[in-house]
Amino acid sequence: MIEWHSLWAFLFFVPLVFVIVWNYLQRKKKYSSFQFSSLKIIRSVSPGLKVRIIGLPKVLKVVALGFAIVALARPQKADTKIKRNVEGIDIVVTLDISDSMLIEDMKPENRLEASKKIIREFIQKRNSDRIGLVVFSGESYTRVPMTLDYPLLLKSLREVTTSRSIKMGTAIGVALANAVGRLKDSVAKSRVVIFLTDGENNSGTIDPLTALDIAKGYGVKIYSIGMGKDGQASLPVIMEDGLGRKVKKYRPIHSKINEQLLGQMAQETGGKYYRATTSNALKNVFEDINKLEKTKIESNSYTKYTELFKSYLFIAVVLYIISLLLSATVLRKGL
Repeated sequence: MIEWHSLWAFLFFVPLVFVIVWNYLQRKKKYSSFQFSSLKIIRSVSPGLKVRIIGLPKVLKVVALGFAIVALARPQKADTKIKRNVEGIDIVVTLDISDSMLIEDMKPENRLEASKKIIREFIQKRNSDRIGLVVFSGESYTRVPMTLDYPLLLKSLREVTTSRSIKMGTAIGVALANAVGRLKDSVAKSRVVIFLTDGENNSGTIDPLTALDIAKGYGVKIYSIGMGKDGQASLPVIMEDGLGRKVKKYRPIHSKINEQLLGQMAQETGGKYYRATTSNALKNVFEDINKLEKTKIESNSYTKYTELFKSYLFIAVVLYIISLLLSATVLRKGL
């Protein structure tokens, strides 16, 4: 991109154009006139090359002055580079996949599917944050370590289901310790655990308060979310009938969230506790978190200017010298 450092220099074209017009108007006064009875003879004589180019030195001088004016305006090539300093956030989403997450009191299907849907939307709004996924019930494991590969993360999230392959229960302490373990070596200035559960700690070898102390030691913020309503609920169970067909039935279950523990986890780490009893409430929770934990991006712009006036000035000088040489040699008057 070419920029002009001294645009005022183009004002010199005004007097240059004025001089050209004035010279053109005054040119006729410099020549005498003769009367002829007929111009046929004169017209039949073709002018020589010297006559045709007699005005070339003046034209070259005018063009040279035009290039000199352009050079005076200092054309510059601007090369702008933008350097972005990104302060990323490392986030570990920790999701309860115990059987109680199948309770159908949140849209579109149940607590688990509602959580997955909102987590997916949350991930899609991030742009430079590393995100990991930890799941738990009576035990905990990492499905995806912290990554910027969002398509991989979203694919793994879609495949999350309640699983009989791990111990049943709700091991909050183990899950939190696992999530913090993923963040302990992080160099990000902000380290966050988003912790979703619908139960109380009733399993695992690590006490939740011990895991909380570990989180505080590493400066990890916890945003804890209590899922669903307390009280009696119906848990869907897939069973086979006498013909081998799978039939969904429901059995009564008591759902209870330890709000005191989840609130303590958030308060003591500088995070926040939320209660989400509907899918809309859960969506609002993640929108709130998205506002609280924003990636900081600082942009520094650097512009390098390359001076181009030298080439225009060189052309102007060359043209002017050529005009002088022509005027002093082949186009010299009287030669």
